[in-house]
Amino acid sequence: MALDESAVADLIDALAAGEGTDFVRELARWALQELIELEAADAIGAERWERAPGRVTHRNGHRSRVLSTKAGDLEVGIPKFRKGSFFPEILEPRRRIDQALYAVVMEAYVNGVSTRSVDDLVVAMGIDTGISKSEVSRICAGLDERVAAFRNRTLGHVEFPYVYLDATYINVRDDDLGQVVSRAVVIATGITATGNREILGVDIGDSEDETFWTRFLRSLKDRGLSGVRLVISDAHEGLKAAIRRCFQGASWQRCRVHYARNLLSKIPKAHTEMVAAAFRSIFALSTPDEVSVRYDEVADLLDTNGFTKAAASMRDARSDVLAFTAFPSSHWRKVWSNNPLERLNKEVKRRSNVVGIFPNDAAVIRLVGAVLADQHDEWAVARRYLSEASMAQLTEPRDTDDHQAELEA
Repeated sequence: MALDESAVADLIDALAAGEGTDFVRELARWALQELIELEAADAIGAERWERAPGRVTHRNGHRSRVLSTKAGDLEVGIPKFRKGSFFPEILEPRRRIDQALYAVVMEAYVNGVSTRSVDDLVVAMGIDTGISKSEVSRICAGLDERVAAFRNRTLGHVEFPYVYLDATYINVRDDDLGQVVSRAVVIATGITATGNREILGVDIGDSEDETFWTRFLRSLKDRGLSGVRLVISDAHEGLKAAIRRCFQGASWQRCRVHYARNLLSKIPKAHTEMVAAAFRSIFALSTPDEVSVRYDEVADLLDTNGFTKAAASMRDARSDVLAFTAFPSSHWRKVWSNNPLERLNKEVKRRSNVVGIFPNDAAVIRLVGAVLADQHDEWAVARRYLSEASMAQLTEPRDTDDHQAELEA
């Protein structure tokens, strides 16, 4: 939480002349007001008096509200907006100021503040005794119930034609081995039949082998995942095998970004810029036939210039890299790569890097699960990722089997 230094100074001066009871009440009121203002700034997209391109509205004064808490009755101001309405979540019925403090600590943890820094945060809020690491752990454990509910929720409410899969690696201390090990955190996201995005699941395991991926994908299907038409991922062998096993009848799109890196690794450094530009030109075209023809032209160009290994790689990967062309052209940019999930992975890494080494798998799931649950909630109120009209094109008769055969020819 960003603390206003002048507000803190004024508070200290005011409290210096007050009685003990007033001290507690005023401290509680100030902390609660700061939380409300922080939530309002997040809803607006800008702090007070800040010029920000993401601002969606402006403040228009406050309305008074009296709250009953353990510290007594507190009068706070709820910001009014020029457009839209606002009511802070922190003021939900039966909330108490001590719960607000817990929320700050948990949110700090989710946002990447290390447990060692949480004590400083609490002291800055005016709790001079600070808070122990064991207390921080106890408070953070309150996230477990929310994360478990999120991870185990049903997926049968709608079909998911497009599914994205990827993994990132996080350091975890293994007490049995007595050392720090790298653990695979796998994440699945999907696009619903109505064009919305959802986070489908998250799990942690020793490696990205077929057994682990298969168990994860089957858990998604057990929760109701259905209607999968295209799975987008990199070409990890264990993952590919698991996709074939669990999503029979669905196409597989090899991420064009990952493949481009693999292709360029076979090209001498002096020629990578030229080959990269030629490869990108494939995806600038607008019809399946044009894309297919250009793909073959680029492969032939590599052969002509003596890059035979790269040309052979393109021909071998043709059907996998061009799987997206069997789907509506308005969807291509969203489904020909794993970039949407890559961006989510970067956010997970940004938060987890602050922790560095996690004490166990449960701590990883607690943090990553909370981050993903928050992102899921943001997507739920965001505009559709793909239009409902374009998603309706997926239900139209399409001979994708013949198209796939043409790609493989």
